[in-house]
Amino acid sequence: MGGYAVVDVETTGLFPGAHDRIVEIAVVLVSAGGEIEGSWATLVNPQRDLGPQHVHQISSSDVLSAPTFAQIAGTLAALLAGRVFVAHNASFDRRFVQGEFAALGHDVPIVAETTLCTMQWSALLLPDAPRSLAGCCGSVGIVLEDAHEALADATATAALLQHCLRAAGMPADAGPRGGWCGADVPAWQPPWADTVELAATATWPQIPAAGVACVRRGCAAEQQVPFLSRLVEHLPRAAQTWECEQYLALVGRVLLDRVVSVREQDALAAAACELGIDRCTALALHHTYLDALAHAAWADGVVTDAEIADLRDVADLLCLTPDDIGRALAAAARSAAEGPGCDAAAAEPPRFCLAPGDLVVFTGDMALPRDEWVARAWAAGLVAHPTVTKKVALVIAADPDSLSGKARKAADYGIPIVTERAFAGLLDDFLTR
Repeated sequence: MGGYAVVDVETTGLFPGAHDRIVEIAVVLVSAGGEIEGSWATLVNPQRDLGPQHVHQISSSDVLSAPTFAQIAGTLAALLAGRVFVAHNASFDRRFVQGEFAALGHDVPIVAETTLCTMQWSALLLPDAPRSLAGCCGSVGIVLEDAHEALADATATAALLQHCLRAAGMPADAGPRGGWCGADVPAWQPPWADTVELAATATWPQIPAAGVACVRRGCAAEQQVPFLSRLVEHLPRAAQTWECEQYLALVGRVLLDRVVSVREQDALAAAACELGIDRCTALALHHTYLDALAHAAWADGVVTDAEIADLRDVADLLCLTPDDIGRALAAAARSAAEGPGCDAAAAEPPRFCLAPGDLVVFTGDMALPRDEWVARAWAAGLVAHPTVTKKVALVIAADPDSLSGKARKAADYGIPIVTERAFAGLLDDFLTR
């Protein structure tokens, strides 16, 4: 025991103890002598929206399967106990970690007196270094890759701590026990020796470890099985026409924003099972949808590059191939050449349309200010509503897999959840009708 626990957190915002939560945390263990001993990192499900995703670049689809802070509290406590809590701009990370433990009823000794801030000590030991982590690291030749990724930032901070130890006079042969050359008298101690001693002797509460697996960025893409592959090969009965229409309507709703979120993949798989639609039938219906989209593209006699790109996006999302696109376009071209009415089955798929007075709800930290979106909605004759009810027509989210209460309720009610970009397109269609 002893030494340092270098910590970095990514959060939903700036205010711990209120509404903001940790969404990613990393710990790099460093011995008292400056040697890296190990690392640990995981995403954390904050049970709310993820805040400024354009900053931390964490997707809701990854966080859906991440543990909550309560589930990692025991493991994290074991990593931190007996060590100096180290971070760059440490008061920020310390207050968030302390606040998360406090919310669970645990009084942990993560306080200013047991904390070391590399930003503060860099200003003293490396006077020419900038304040930011990237600036400090750059000034001493430390490579910081993937800034705002917790483990990358914690690893860079650990390297900065090592540099501060050397700048403070730690001899090269200090060794893993922090400079003790004999059993009784330390040969060298850092200028923050009181902090090391207090952290080593502080009493931590006993928090059982839950034994949950860590979740890292990108896990959703690695683990997600396409919804079509989850459908059974054959069901005892064939789906009836009305069931197929229901499934196609759901496909159309899911493809509103040309993004099939993890939540929507689950909904499609569940709906197919409930409607008695097997994999073969679903694939045939996907072809029907693509055929109808190609037919709509050919309606004016010209297929634009944008329409072809849209067909490619749809085909990819529906587990179809480029050959399927070529076949659909060829069939639509033949139909167009033969004249109207020759292919009634290829009618344009039903489209979701907004109507004057429709209620729309915004959730999450968006790229454009929410006030701007609200103003645009009102100007178009829509009603920006503060909460999700069954009367709401559409929810607009920064991330379609948003964990916000509004998004969860919309999913329960079967209300479409779309991105800002998709909403902008729906507004354009609404205003030009």
